Amino acid sequence: MNPLLDFSGLPRFDVIQPEHVAPAIAQLLAENRALLERLAAPESPATWAGFVAPLTDGGERLGRAWGIVSHLHAVNDIPPWREAYNALLPEVTRYYSELGQNLALFAKFKALRASPEYATLNAAQQRIIDNDIRDFRLSGAELSEADKPRFQAIQEELAALGAKFSENLLDATNAYGEYIEDDALLAGIPADVRQAAQEAAANEGKPGWKFTLHAPSYGPVMQYADDRALRARMYRAYATRASELAQPEFDNSPLIVKLLQLRAEEARMLGYANYAEVSLVPKMAESPQKVAEFLREMAAKARPFAERDVAELREFAREQLDFPQLESWDLAWASEKLKQARYAFSDEEVKQYLPEPQVLAGLFRVIETLFGVQLQVDSAPAWHPDVRFFRITKAGALVGQFYLDLYARDEKSGGAWMDDAIGRRKVAVSIHAPEGIYAPEGIYAPEGIYAPEGIYAPEGKQTPVAYLNCNFSRPLGNKPACFTHDEVITLFHECGHGLHHLLTQVDELSVSGINGVEWDAVELPSQFMENFCWEWQVLSGMTRHVDSGEALPRTLYDKMLAAKNFQGGIATLRQVEFALFDLLLYGEYDPSGKRSVLELLAEVRREVAVIVPPEWQRFPQSFSHIFAGGYAAGYYSYKWAEVLSADAYAAFEESGNALDAATGDKFLREILAVGGSRPALESFRAFRGREPRIDALLRHSGIYALYAPEGTEGMVAPA
Repeated sequence: MNPLLDFSGLPRFDVIQPEHVAPAIAQLLAENRALLERLAAPESPATWAGFVAPLTDGGERLGRAWGIVSHLHAVNDIPPWREAYNALLPEVTRYYSELGQNLALFAKFKALRASPEYATLNAAQQRIIDNDIRDFRLSGAELSEADKPRFQAIQEELAALGAKFSENLLDATNAYGEYIEDDALLAGIPADVRQAAQEAAANEGKPGWKFTLHAPSYGPVMQYADDRALRARMYRAYATRASELAQPEFDNSPLIVKLLQLRAEEARMLGYANYAEVSLVPKMAESPQKVAEFLREMAAKARPFAERDVAELREFAREQLDFPQLESWDLAWASEKLKQARYAFSDEEVKQYLPEPQVLAGLFRVIETLFGVQLQVDSAPAWHPDVRFFRITKAGALVGQFYLDLYARDEKSGGAWMDDAIGRRKVAVSIHAPEGIYAPEGIYAPEGIYAPEGIYAPEGKQTPVAYLNCNFSRPLGNKPACFTHDEVITLFHECGHGLHHLLTQVDELSVSGINGVEWDAVELPSQFMENFCWEWQVLSGMTRHVDSGEALPRTLYDKMLAAKNFQGGIATLRQVEFALFDLLLYGEYDPSGKRSVLELLAEVRREVAVIVPPEWQRFPQSFSHIFAGGYAAGYYSYKWAEVLSADAYAAFEESGNALDAATGDKFLREILAVGGSRPALESFRAFRGREPRIDALLRHSGIYALYAPEGTEGMVAPA
């Protein structure tokens, strides 16, 4: 039996192989197309039970199987999995495009929306119907029959280009290695980073040290290496990845142009002026103009602080480091020197107090205290020996489970992300399975699998499962891995996404967990969780020096807190730069015109940036968020949701206890539990009892005093 067709429990990663992909996905596509044909027939009732429920069930089977394939393509991108994924990607994309353009199904949803039954459905079910009607329109259902094939072809090509963009970036990252045999060139680089580099070289049978462009190697070199030439080489390699200036075979430049052209054509076909307008339809933001105003307002508020940050750094470099001019490859290094001089500590010093076991224990304590759940080690087949598995329970009952894949690998996509493996939903137990539906031993369908023509037992619950992925340094020797404080923040961030998925109490799959949540609100729980990494009552309990076993000294914590907003102005403008570039790229830029993408980026930098990299930097070629990660015309979401998350966290500050269980329970009930079953702004209002304000974000960013003096009401966040 094909393990990709086994939906009776967790994915069977111990036996799933690339050769299972084609037959499993082909079978599911055939089954789903037959289901769609039956549901689209005139005699099929436009009711929840007779139409929406079976459509959801069939879609879940395909979604779960293809989700496993997509996940393995991301975390184990070896040639067999890449080939298996790319071979079926066009077929899967074509199916979803056909589904989105099916006028008969669209008509059924509209008929259900207009029927008396709609008023009898619960709020989650009504929201699903409303979302589906919106999504059918965005999928081209109202296009003429003559235009639909072209729209479908666009979707297939966009999917292929996005996958190729990610693959080029990973291949370009892996293609570069900096080999060093003279240990004098390693001055300043932390011992654990040097050890990892030595092991990397030894694994290739080479002497000395090998540094790479993966974050655990590249980041510390740029931050600590005293050898300027080494930093310059590494910076140039990183800044030109996947471009015409590095390995031409991995150049993403032509893919970017084609992606932009196709997005623009898609928008025109749907009747919109540009793709940014299309992107914002299912989001909170009202229009691209409103988003641009928000970003430029943030830039104006941050600019004085960013200019001060840059002036201080340049003065320090001249007077203390004898650097009359700082280059891009000097910035992280000089900034670290300035931070050490000003605050008398380094990130590397803090890292020694954050070994993995203590960090995870501290994270779990926060979750357990706030939300009244218990986290325990669990077991399940995984895709790599490093992967661990956990369960979440409440009052002894299973709430959810998650895989934790923390370490960087050559075959794993960079960055950090959460994805769902299984969603929470209400299910029926099928007693008789129809022909063609997988049933163990040929008799009974597995629990939770919907059988369109079967007989059903009482309803049950399907518990959610999530993937949490990071790219941290692995353990070396007999010591546990140690994380920088920034990495701990990243871990808390991804766990926030995971909690949004795992702690949902919505039983309708399409709006449970993160499903159906507006894209520019989905970062609220993740950015909310980051705040706990700065609380003494949290941090003090999750630290232990990797050698001495001592807890983090309060004096060191006080220095960290004092440096919390170190160069915060620069960081804010950097995020605004990325977001505004993305918005204008999809909103105002003409991909068929004479102006290049790099020229647009230069214009954005002239408007908002205080630090401008070399003209040969090729940032867009590695900006996978907006070209391959679903953030097209949506990167602003990080700042937009940060207004919500900072204001939400302020409720805990106001309680006088960062781990106040009552406030945590309310956050669980009004934000996490409801998922996408209601608009995000309604959920925020239910939690805070009012509209969101920007005060907390300004205060947390260190610029509150100038723009929101004590006693003012502050500014209402974009809505």
